[in-house]
Formats: sequence, C-alpha cells, structure tokens
Amino acid sequence: MAFRGPKVWLWRWRRNPLRRRADAVEAWVVLGAWLCTVLAGVLAGWTAARAVELGLARERVEWRPTLALVARQAPGPSVGAQSRDDGAGEDGEEDGDRVSGGLRVWTKVRWNGADGSAHTGQVRVRPGSAVGTPVTVWTDPQGRLVTRPATAAQARTRAVVIGGLVGTTAAAFPLVGGRVLCRRLERRRMEQWDAEWARFGPLWGRKTW
Repeated sequence: MAFRGPKVWLWRWRRNPLRRRADAVEAWVVLGAWLCTVLAGVLAGWTAARAVELGLARERVEWRPTLALVARQAPGPSVGAQSRDDGAGEDGEEDGDRVSGGLRVWTKVRWNGADGSAHTGQVRVRPGSAVGTPVTVWTDPQGRLVTRPATAAQARTRAVVIGGLVGTTAAAFPLVGGRVLCRRLERRRMEQWDAEWARFGPLWGRKTW
C-alpha cells in the first residue's frame, strides 16, 4: 500500500520545487470548470424558469373561456338517458355525475372569436350532447382553441422543474469538459514521468566511486 502524507490544500498554487507547470495548469482548469459549472447551471436554470413562469402568466391573462355550441351530435347515449337506464333517484344521479365528470367524447363545436370571426374545432363533450348544446372552451386572442391555462401554483411547479432540468443540463457541459481536459493533462504528465524515469532511472544503479 502506497504511503500518503497529510493532505495539503491549494498545494498547486504554492511555490515549491516539486510543482510542475502541468500541476498549475490543471489547478486553473479545475477552478475554471467549477466556476463555469456553477454559473452556467444557475444562469441557465434561472433564465428558463423565469421564461416559463412569465409565459404561463401571460397565458392566464390572454386566454379566455368562450361559449361554444355543439355543431355535430356527440356519439354515445346522453347523460340523462344513461342515468334513467341505470336507475332513478339517488343512484341514477350519482351515475350521471360520474359520466359527466369522467367520460368525454370528441365532437365538432363552433364559436365566435373576439373579432366576430367564426371558428370550428374538435373538443371533448358529454356523450350524446345534441347539436346546439353550449360548452365552454378556452381560446387565445386569435380565437384558436387552447388548453386551460395553468394556475399560479402549477406555473411555479413547472418553472422549478424545467429550470432544474435546464440548469443541470447546462452545468454538465463545462463539468464534463473540465474532466476530459484534466484527464488529458494527467495522461501527459504520466508520459513525462515515464520519459524522465527512462532517462534518469538507469543512473541510480551506477557507482559514484
């Protein structure tokens, strides 16, 4: 087992006859890699999180609920008919709520934009919805269909998750680059040691008297 002396901090920056130029270069490479890793991760993560949160906040302001009308008969039995088939009274009401709250089918609806232009699209509605049934859809300022905007709490969660992923990815590049460069310096230093050992090693066996 090789003997190791006490660990000396910042020895690569200290002046001593054993320190080589490669040691000082490696020290600065390691320091620069860690600084770039921290700065890149923090800046990229914060920028991405801020952009996501601002974008979702803008959606909450610009996207509005719009009243649309069913333009094509929705497939499946109507909620009222299914409730009567399942039984009247309280049980039927529970089944109707379950259908209306869980099952949805795609159908065509129409609505008017803020400028009065007519639009059509496919949305999910209750099964058996008749033509002309009013449904609520979400639209952007151009009148196009969009999903329900995220709440403030959901926006913060998404911003944190996306910011963390972007920051981690950005920090990986300088970290990996620094590791690769340090390995190349280490390999070069070992090659220099081998060359010097091959040069001076045989002299140790000679007698000086």
